[in-house]
Amino acid sequence: MTRQMIIGMHLGNGYGNLPGAWRASSVDPTSYTSFDAKVRHAQAAERGKLQFLFLPDGPTHVADIANEPPNFNLDVMLTLAAVARETSRIGLIATGSTTFNEPFNLARQFKALDIMSHGRTGWNAVTSSGEDVAANYGRRLPSSSDRYGRAHETVQLVQALWGSWGKDAWVHDKATGRFANAEQVVPINMGGEFVAARGPLHIPPSEQGQPVIFHAGGSPNAIELAGRYASGVIGAAFTIDDAHAQRAAFRAAAERAGRDPDELKFFAGLMTTIAYDRREGLDRRIALSERTFPQRAAYLGHMLGVRLDPARLDEPLSPDQLAKARPSPGDPRSAHALKVVREGWTIRDVLAHGVIDYHPVIVGPAIEAADHMQEWFEADAVDGFWVSPDIYDDGINAFVDGVVPILQDRGLFHRDYNGVTLREHLGAPAQYGTDPRVTQ
Repeated sequence: MTRQMIIGMHLGNGYGNLPGAWRASSVDPTSYTSFDAKVRHAQAAERGKLQFLFLPDGPTHVADIANEPPNFNLDVMLTLAAVARETSRIGLIATGSTTFNEPFNLARQFKALDIMSHGRTGWNAVTSSGEDVAANYGRRLPSSSDRYGRAHETVQLVQALWGSWGKDAWVHDKATGRFANAEQVVPINMGGEFVAARGPLHIPPSEQGQPVIFHAGGSPNAIELAGRYASGVIGAAFTIDDAHAQRAAFRAAAERAGRDPDELKFFAGLMTTIAYDRREGLDRRIALSERTFPQRAAYLGHMLGVRLDPARLDEPLSPDQLAKARPSPGDPRSAHALKVVREGWTIRDVLAHGVIDYHPVIVGPAIEAADHMQEWFEADAVDGFWVSPDIYDDGINAFVDGVVPILQDRGLFHRDYNGVTLREHLGAPAQYGTDPRVTQ
């Protein structure tokens, strides 16, 4: 079969990924606390045959709460429990920190969700990296070596707990009165320098056996962790070359761990504002997020090495500024920002292009998003994407109804689900318990 891309959707705070999305006319401003809204957004993504939803998490908030909602769900596991009951195919990936959670709790929560969703669950196993998060647990942030040392132990321990109820242990024979084969439900008695658990976990296998491991991070430690355990990487790359290099690094790490590198899929982020034309899309973004533009203009000037006056956002850069502008070697977004600036847009429009957002941003017709995705995919820079719409209520539908059919017509994306589990959606091999290739 021809190789096809895998597409996931970011599912965040109920509003969208554009500052000010909560104020859009079509948006219920109470969606932050509405699980019904999350379900509706998930169903829209499933209608487009997307393979997974991705829920990041960060149990802290240090941003502008007076004007903007937190970026995260109230609770990722409760959100996906609600979504699991109202969807049937789309994968459900939640973030769970290995730094401040006990392995037994992680194993129990994620495998229970895997049972509830009939084998559609993934665990984005990450380390926490902020002192603000650590403070919420009454602790200081451990060193990187300790955080990743604990992460390796935690993933192995969680997988061992997942496999501690034998594959065929659940008999539930009413005639004989035998509920389970006790010889196949046994303690694991594992422990290391950072974590330990006796077990067993009292949950039988799901339709996919156990949840799929994901990872999000790009440091050398993160690459090694993902290479050993993950089936998917939630990535961040601003250029094809950057994505290609990251994907190659993760694949090499998987090979070093004794795995087939094709088992590890790399997904780049993509932010979308799908509109009739670019002008319409820019105006949509300006209407909601221009409150942030004075501050962002200062950062844009820093990226390009020129001073930008926040009082003159409706003017393009002067010829003198254009002559002096240079991309910052320390910011991979700056080359694209300079390209947009040189097209003659006003500073306000340049910022509306999303040039300093966390991922590449497509503003305009659906075909532009499809072209971007095709170019990166056919360059072997990605195995797929995780998409962040500007406003969930209409942005998911715009992607599903506009971008997806183009990709399908080009043979780049499937027309229907070929399986029912997340493992099947990813083409990930069967696994129950720890992977014997990488646990030494």
